[in-house]
Amino acid sequence: MAKKDKSEKKKKSGKLKTAAKDDMLLAHGDLGMAMTQAARSFRTVQTRKLAQCGLYAGQEGVVLLLASENGLTTGHLAQKLGVKAPTMTRTIGRMEAQGFLERKGSDTDARLTKVYLTPMGQATVERIFAANEAVVGQATHGMSGKDVKQLLKLLALMDRNLHGSGAEIEENIEEHIE
Repeated sequence: MAKKDKSEKKKKSGKLKTAAKDDMLLAHGDLGMAMTQAARSFRTVQTRKLAQCGLYAGQEGVVLLLASENGLTTGHLAQKLGVKAPTMTRTIGRMEAQGFLERKGSDTDARLTKVYLTPMGQATVERIFAANEAVVGQATHGMSGKDVKQLLKLLALMDRNLHGSGAEIEENIEEHIE
């Protein structure tokens, strides 16, 4: 009987571990889908708000970066915003045609062209902040300030985890499964 009891316990504990893994995978699958959907919804609403400023998605980052550091090269803008140089060149060309930016040769190095906000681009900065505040307000409606702080902490942790080493993350996953 003792042997049968032990084998029954092993089977039950194995089933429990499998069930825990299945629950965790389901929860994480749901988490990934929920995060993707929330990010997509956030960006959709943000894009609509920014369109009221005359901007397309992604252009607000260029305006805000130049508002804090006017006179950057295309390469520096691309690097700081995490996009490829050809993408940034097209974005700058479009924004220049819209009247938000202008390109000027560098005073110190004739080989460089720098990008500057026009007065119209500078006037857009406050409208971008207002649009972003409206989107954040809509997204966090019903959350307390404490909830929002906790959400920011958790998202920052997830971002760090996703940029961490693979082995480190695998160990953390195994710890949560067992």
